[in-house]
Amino acid sequence: MEREGAYSALHRTKPETLAFALSDSPARLASWMVEKFQGWSDCDGDMEKSFSLDHILTNISIYWFTNSIASSIRIYTEGTQMPLHFTEGQRVTVPTGVSLFPKELPKPPRSWVERVYNITYWEKANKGGHFAAMENPKLFADHLNHFFHSLSN
Repeated sequence: MEREGAYSALHRTKPETLAFALSDSPARLASWMVEKFQGWSDCDGDMEKSFSLDHILTNISIYWFTNSIASSIRIYTEGTQMPLHFTEGQRVTVPTGVSLFPKELPKPPRSWVERVYNITYWEKANKGGHFAAMENPKLFADHLNHFFHSLSN
């Protein structure tokens, strides 16, 4: 969090400032997003190990042409206004599956998650990061399939 957490504080506290800055310049938006792809994926600093340049540019273009970066930032502020909180004994009883990817943060211990969620599937992946579905769609889909298959048994 020390190395990669500044974005979260900025999203929570100054979302409109950041949104206007990123919506005003495709170069700013691209640099902001590329930094996240590079820092949060399992690529050891070389994004092209995880993504093609076409995928990166397509992702950036979607945010640019739809002018939707502000709505993607807003969730951080909204989360602080109504944080997720469980009272003692409160649980989510719906079967819950968790896939942990090595370069994703945070990685909570299973015991913490099990206090409030009905964990029926818990799998640690051997590679991947925050953008796991984009980095390794087959591995991500395998985890989803295993989780949903476990529900039918």
